[in-house]
Amino acid sequence: MAMKINNRDRWRVYKKVSVMFFLAAVALTVVQRGTINMGAPFELQRSTDNSSPRTWDVTSSNCSANLNLTSQDWFQSLEDNFKQFMLYRHCRYFPMLLNHPKSCTGEIYLLMVVKSVATQHDRREVIRKTWGKEQVVDGKRIKTLFLLGKPSNQAERANHQKLVEYEDYIYGDILQWDFLDSFFNLTLKETHFLKWFHTYCPSVRYVFKGDDDVFVSVENIFEFLDSSNHEKNLFVGDVIFKAKPIRRKENKYYIPQALYNKTLYPPYAGGGGFLMDGTLARRLHWVADNLELYPIDDVFLGMCLEVLQVTPVKHNAFKTFGLVKNKNSKLNREPCFFKSMIVVHKLLPSDLMHMWNLVNSDLVCAQKVEILYLQEMMKVRAMSQRVPVYLP
Repeated sequence: MAMKINNRDRWRVYKKVSVMFFLAAVALTVVQRGTINMGAPFELQRSTDNSSPRTWDVTSSNCSANLNLTSQDWFQSLEDNFKQFMLYRHCRYFPMLLNHPKSCTGEIYLLMVVKSVATQHDRREVIRKTWGKEQVVDGKRIKTLFLLGKPSNQAERANHQKLVEYEDYIYGDILQWDFLDSFFNLTLKETHFLKWFHTYCPSVRYVFKGDDDVFVSVENIFEFLDSSNHEKNLFVGDVIFKAKPIRRKENKYYIPQALYNKTLYPPYAGGGGFLMDGTLARRLHWVADNLELYPIDDVFLGMCLEVLQVTPVKHNAFKTFGLVKNKNSKLNREPCFFKSMIVVHKLLPSDLMHMWNLVNSDLVCAQKVEILYLQEMMKVRAMSQRVPVYLP
């Protein structure tokens, strides 16, 4: 005898089949998205993406710790700050607290991007009055922006944040993200800027990126860019070749073997200041989006360049470790050398303002200064090579 199915049973079967089809479609979509996010090699080579959002698309910072690491022996051997870094290494992007999406509107030849923190408002103020002031040189527009995370001082965080917001209300030149400003989070500042640049700056020609304690000669940057035809992959700075990871725990740049087990770093430019082509910056975004984060930001960028098979160019006018290592040397206070440099690192706001005024005055430089520089370099080289000095 045939079994009859009433309307209620037929409706239940229909609902079950519909739900099964819906779940299958969702699972297929997740798998497809997961495959895309894996970042196949050819994906990294793209310089543009017409489907990319034109707004900052990260609205939540709800990111939990990767507790799967805690049971592994190598993780237990790490220092606390590296444990913290590894637990949240997968948290790649955070919401924006301050954004200026129209900053790149119009033709911008050179975008000056400065890493800073909330409390260093005096440094930002001096930069706005000196090398970072918005101007047009030979018909080419220059724009300056400052990159910030959240204030790290928990007790004063609310007050510092209000001051930052007021400063931005006045100048409108601060980009801020919802992560704490810390040494290890400088890499986050790198990835967030690259994503922001890719989203909002489709036509910027060149990007200078540096710290808030550097002297920069915009005039010398322009002279360098005008001196010859540069390739699209231009990346120039104070490049370090064959650098070894530092294994001494007391050093600021210490890296444990468990985090990086290779003998040498790829070539990278000192983060104090470097210059790159806008097209390359957009390509770097795709690499940075797929590469595991590394706690030293300038080394991380060198790793990204290595993926793109781009070798950064060393230029002697970029001095991201000061003019000479001897802090007491007269050369570090000699304006004639600053006049010939593109970047000089490690200047307090008062020193920067003083040096800027000297360099931009009616400065007459004598040849004896060059001789002094050569003597200083010979002295430094002799000391580094431990050359014995014989007295008569």
